Amino acid sequence: MSGRIRVDLAGFAREGGLGDHADLIALAREADALGFGGIWFNEFHFDRNRLPHPSTLLLGAAILAVTERLRFGTSILVLPLYHPLLLAEQVAQLDRQSGGRLDVGVGRGTSPDTFRALGLNPDEARPRFAAALDILRMAWTQGNVSHDGSFWRFDNVSVGPPCVQRPHPPVYMAAVAPDNIDLAARHALPLLYSLEPNEGRQFAPYRAALARHGQGVGPLHASSLSRYVLIDRDRGTALAQLDALTHRLNENRAARAIAAGNPPPVPRSRAQMLEGHAIAGTPDDCTAQILDLSAQLHTGSIRAFFSANGAIPVPQARAAMRLFAAQVLPALTSPAMTKEICL
Repeated sequence: MSGRIRVDLAGFAREGGLGDHADLIALAREADALGFGGIWFNEFHFDRNRLPHPSTLLLGAAILAVTERLRFGTSILVLPLYHPLLLAEQVAQLDRQSGGRLDVGVGRGTSPDTFRALGLNPDEARPRFAAALDILRMAWTQGNVSHDGSFWRFDNVSVGPPCVQRPHPPVYMAAVAPDNIDLAARHALPLLYSLEPNEGRQFAPYRAALARHGQGVGPLHASSLSRYVLIDRDRGTALAQLDALTHRLNENRAARAIAAGNPPPVPRSRAQMLEGHAIAGTPDDCTAQILDLSAQLHTGSIRAFFSANGAIPVPQARAAMRLFAAQVLPALTSPAMTKEICL
């Protein structure tokens, strides 16, 4: 398969404090003008002083209202936290409002405290997620939906409005556990590959699961990689930025391990970052690294973390976005410049 590589943005408004909403909207508008494919935001709850956007879909409505072609992605909607009928309608409404520019990343969540705060049993996250996913897909495709299960019961409910994207917006899964990877493959849903840790735990099991379920390679190609991106016209400057980020990430990983009562992990080196976590160098270097990743992992989509989840100041990240858009995006979006993705 050959084709263009879609480059989206991710990692903004993640660990940078409450920040300024107008600045975030301005960033999204600039991303739209620069030609990036989409922008993704995470869902986290119940941290008053650090989480300005606990409702991902509300943020999506704001961004989609002021952009023209940029897509908006949820990475992820934690399905067990919602009644699936209400969520199905919210997603369908946002898809309609945006003219079909919504991507829906879903997962079962990892924070037991969030479940407990809502009176939900964290041990039920897995079955609640599977049931909610089925209900969402039925609601978007059937219009009238019934369900008689352990968590929700309803009969012949008309769910709408109809989605603009048919049969529904693209659905991606955040899946690392084997059962979740198998569920994604069974439904032919592409993955949102993780960054910390990287896709090493996901790619081979997912490819095997797709083959086991006879799904072909379409979901593999549609799956989205994650990488930190450090770019500069001078290679030495870009690599120095990578070294500074690596040092900060190593410190953060050690602090989290110690807080959890575990020994700190072995610090990552520059080579390890370039091998599995980062794109870094000149525009030509970054182009070559992304093309190589696309060929190795058979995917045509990558989420670029220019701000490294708040570790890199937004002005620096936006300057990198501009350089990337000017000198890397044209090479990745031209079919003549895109390597063949071989299976």
